[in-house]
Amino acid sequence: MFDLSRYRSRSRVIAALTTRMPVGPLIAEINRDLLDMVRQHKPDVVWFDKPVHFTRNTITAIKQAGAQTVCYNQDNPFGPRDDGCWHQFYKVFRMFDLHCLLRTADIPRYQAWGLPWINIFFSFEPSIHFPPPPGWSDTERHRSVSYVGSPLEDRPGFLRQLADEHQIPVIISGPQWRRFLSPDIAGRLVSHDYLSDSDYRKAIWQSRINLSFVTHLNEDDIAHKSMEITACQGFLLALRTEGHQAVFEEDREAVFFSSLDECADKCRFYLERSSVRETIAQKGRERVIRSGYDNDTQLARILNRLDGRPPAEDSHT
Repeated sequence: MFDLSRYRSRSRVIAALTTRMPVGPLIAEINRDLLDMVRQHKPDVVWFDKPVHFTRNTITAIKQAGAQTVCYNQDNPFGPRDDGCWHQFYKVFRMFDLHCLLRTADIPRYQAWGLPWINIFFSFEPSIHFPPPPGWSDTERHRSVSYVGSPLEDRPGFLRQLADEHQIPVIISGPQWRRFLSPDIAGRLVSHDYLSDSDYRKAIWQSRINLSFVTHLNEDDIAHKSMEITACQGFLLALRTEGHQAVFEEDREAVFFSSLDECADKCRFYLERSSVRETIAQKGRERVIRSGYDNDTQLARILNRLDGRPPAEDSHT
C-alpha cells in the first residue's frame, strides 16, 4: 500500500489547493516516494485508485521498471460533474495499460480514444458486507425507510418530501446533511453522520427498506451502494435505471422506483410485508454472489485481462 493520506495537509485550504493544483514540492515528494517504493518492491502491477497526483515522468518510469499500470476511478473524470481535481490526470490517463470502466457512458469514449479497457462492476467487500445473524427480523429493524449516504443532487429535497409530504418514516445517516436541511428537519430525520464498515453494515441490517440513488452528474447508472446493500441481505429500493435493471431482476431481487410518488407508494406497500421483503433481500444476496459482484471476482477479471486471458464476455481491448 502506498498511503496517500500521510501527505495530506492539516490545513483544509492547502489540501484543497493541492488537489485542484497538483504542482509543487508536495506533489514532487509523492511522485518521488512512489518511484522509490516501486524500485524497492519491484511489483508486477501498480494499481492507481483515482490517480490525480502523478506525473508523466512517474508513469513512464514505472513502466520502464517492468510494471503494468491499472487505472481505477469510481468518480468520473469526463462527466458533467466538476470535481476540480483532474488537471494532472488529464495529462497522464492515456498512458495506463488498462482502464477499469464502471459506467456505460465511458465505454464509447475509451473506444474512440483506442485505449485498453475492461467493463467491471461496482463491487462489495465480503469481509465487510455480509448478512445479519440467523433469526434477524423486524424486531431488530428500527430504521423504517433508511438512506445512508451523502446529500448529493436532489436527495435532500427528495427525502424531505418523502418524509413530510408523504408521511414516510425516513431516517438518514451521512456527512453534511445538516448543511442541506433546516435544523428542525435535520433534527427529525438525521440520526448519524458518516458511517463506515461495521457501522454502515449494521445500519443496513437495522433498516426495513434501504434506499439507493445514482449520481447523475457522475453519469452513473448503477449505485455502488446497491451492491453493498444486497450483499448485506438488505431490502433494496433503488432508482430505476437501465443499469440497475441489468444487474437485478426487478421485484424479485430488488425493487425500483422512477418518481417520488412511486417511491412513497412502494415504501408503504413493503413496510407492511415483512416476509416479502425478506424473500427479496435473500434473492438479492443470492444474485450478487452468483453474478460475482464482489471485489475478488472483479479483481480476478482485471488481472486475467492483464495476463492476456480475457473471459468470453470481455473480448474487447
